[in-house]
Amino acid sequence: MIRTHIPSRSEVKEEHTWDLSSLFRNDEDWNEGLARYEKQAERIPSFRGTLGTSAEALAAYLDFVKELRILEERLACYSDLRQTEDEGGSAARTMTGKFTMAAAKTWAASSWENPEILAVPAGNMERFLAHPRMAEYRVYLQRILRFKPHILPDGEERIIALHAEGEGTIHDVFSVLTNVDLDFGTVLTPEGKQPLTQSTWSVFMESPDRELRRRAYGLFYGVFDAHKNTLARLYAGSVKQDVINARVRNFPSARAAALFPDNVSETVYDSLVNTVGENLAPLHRYYKLRKKILGLDEFRHYDVYAPLVKGVEKTATWEEAADIVSAALAPLGGEYTDTLRSGLLGRWADRYENKGKRAGAFSAGSYTGLPYILMNYKDDSIRDMFTMAHEGGHSMHSWYSAGANPFMHYSYTIFEAEVASTFNEELLFRHLVKTASGDLKTCLVNRRADEILTTLYRQTMFAEFEKTTHDLEEGGTPLTIDILRGEYRKLLEKYFGNEITLEETSDLEGLRIPHFYRAFYVYKYATGISAALALAERVAGGGSRERGDYFSFLKSGGSHFPIESLKIAGVDMSSPEPVEAACKIFSGLVDQLEQLLRP
Repeated sequence: MIRTHIPSRSEVKEEHTWDLSSLFRNDEDWNEGLARYEKQAERIPSFRGTLGTSAEALAAYLDFVKELRILEERLACYSDLRQTEDEGGSAARTMTGKFTMAAAKTWAASSWENPEILAVPAGNMERFLAHPRMAEYRVYLQRILRFKPHILPDGEERIIALHAEGEGTIHDVFSVLTNVDLDFGTVLTPEGKQPLTQSTWSVFMESPDRELRRRAYGLFYGVFDAHKNTLARLYAGSVKQDVINARVRNFPSARAAALFPDNVSETVYDSLVNTVGENLAPLHRYYKLRKKILGLDEFRHYDVYAPLVKGVEKTATWEEAADIVSAALAPLGGEYTDTLRSGLLGRWADRYENKGKRAGAFSAGSYTGLPYILMNYKDDSIRDMFTMAHEGGHSMHSWYSAGANPFMHYSYTIFEAEVASTFNEELLFRHLVKTASGDLKTCLVNRRADEILTTLYRQTMFAEFEKTTHDLEEGGTPLTIDILRGEYRKLLEKYFGNEITLEETSDLEGLRIPHFYRAFYVYKYATGISAALALAERVAGGGSRERGDYFSFLKSGGSHFPIESLKIAGVDMSSPEPVEAACKIFSGLVDQLEQLLRP
């Protein structure tokens, strides 16, 4: 059921919103925090020239930096979360702007930090790192030292820092345009006119009413078509910015620059794309099955998420979903499930859609605050229950990482984050399908196949697109609207195969993906689900040792590079084997569907 009324923020019940007081009591308190931050930052120049004099002097500076950055993280998290509540609200956007200016000034003032640390003679730095005062800063410093070939003289670093304030403008404009300014109108349904938004779009695409899907698709992409040139210029500008930043930092490519902080080889990225590309047969078989079961002469782009089983309802209130998710995660033990359930039923989460609220879902953890969750939950969408488990995985990962590590290296990478989230989804699927039968079981298997399709195959397609667009820019080919649409259409044809009939506007999909504004991010979804499927099997089928290995991973934070931390958990992502295994699991789900849907 699609909601006929999208409430304003003021109409949402307080208990259904997150409580941001773990960061700041209110906006006034935040403003006072910003003033403290700006005052503390004035001390930065006083440390200049001292970092190489002794281990104690370097540690004293890092003590100061730690406290400053904890406050900086709290300020950023609070203002960002407030802005997502209503992207069109001026108060939160003003806070975000004020923080961005203050942070840019601070980064510029401390631009000498890394060059000065890297100027410390190797022998001296080795002695510094062995000093007891450096225990909580050792990992942080070792990671800075890796960047030595890519750090510029401090004057040039200052120029880069001064430009940081504008770095997020392109993504910000894209977010405001697509979440606030674009009006998708209403769709005529048997129940009357209902609003089409970025959040309700997925509900329309999952409707069993094909004509309703067709109308919603046409209306949705018609709006993007009317703004395609603006969207193309925004994305082209984002790619150009990625390329420029990589060149400034002396990286061979934008992709190399993006993968360097995680110490992930480009061969891992290429192996993912190649391995998935070699395993498209099950995907094409699945689309062929969809076309057959839906009884279609032509399989269209708006048929991709149509339910294969009609009339199956699995409704759950937020509270009921929290209980189900907790039961599903029982293999992880009482501390994990009790903490997550308490957070979900408390005020970790901003639960439901309101006008202007950011679409989709995310988890936002910080060192001193709660691991908050944004959702646009709908009681009649089983997908949203899986999203709850997914974002809960992120939040619990943050909870364990912050509790087990010093601030300077508590933060885990996105590469690792997608493991903890999709791991939870797999356990939820196993829990639900265990007692399901008939159409409900078919619906769950169908949903799980769709989820792996979306996370493994679709995100790998996105990863190919990002590689292509950045290669074109780096090779001197301008990213025009025709080039972008043409390259994206090639990938649609490759991944969908011969079964689908694409719409004229289908390739506009490539212009509406927000993750593209964080380049070379999406491949981590695909590697993440591959690792998660392997680890879920290991933990669910193992004992205390396997569970202990998984918790060692959750608690590792940023103490290891992601490939190393996943090896601790029990999976080697430098090998193509986990991706191949994930493709086989998808193929097995397609086999099950063929049996379950057999007349």
